[in-house]
Amino acid sequence: MACARIALLLTATACCGSTYLTALTSSAIDSEYCTLRLSAPEPIFQKKLRASPNLDYTSADLNSPFAMVKLDITDIPYAENTFDVVLCSHVLEHIPDDRKAMSELYRILKPGGWALLLVPFDAERPETFEDPDVVDPKERTRLFGQFDHVRVYGRDFKDRLESAGFTVRQEFYARELDQVLAQRYQVLVELDMFYCTKST
Repeated sequence: MACARIALLLTATACCGSTYLTALTSSAIDSEYCTLRLSAPEPIFQKKLRASPNLDYTSADLNSPFAMVKLDITDIPYAENTFDVVLCSHVLEHIPDDRKAMSELYRILKPGGWALLLVPFDAERPETFEDPDVVDPKERTRLFGQFDHVRVYGRDFKDRLESAGFTVRQEFYARELDQVLAQRYQVLVELDMFYCTKST
């Protein structure tokens, strides 16, 4: 049985996307044996993934006490073309040099691999709004929606990912869900997902 290596990167505060990713990825990874790297693992993910017989994963994060490996997303200590799948939920809006992080995610993804990336996304905003001079937590909350966010992504988020090398398709999975399922998994209908691939 082929082994697919999966990297899952999540912020500890990614509550708005966590149950969504649990529902979304379970069907995608249950069919084959996977080695998975989980960043900032929340208990719900740890429990689910440890119970999956087809998963062999290592958790990693910069600060989380639950992680097995300390990891900086702008300097990922894995070789090029390591992972078949990268799942990155609500991380990039925290990273000052998000373009470097995107390049690192692209680098560790195998040719033919795919990545699912989620960020707070304002479809009404043509360009990402960011200001590196804003460091006050209250001002960041006012401008970016959360004290530790450094930007609000606009429609150019797709362009940024493509600049890193990805081929990108914007998905509207949440809007296609039955209302009962959406309520069950607490899915936000405005939560867009970016499906990224790396050419072979």
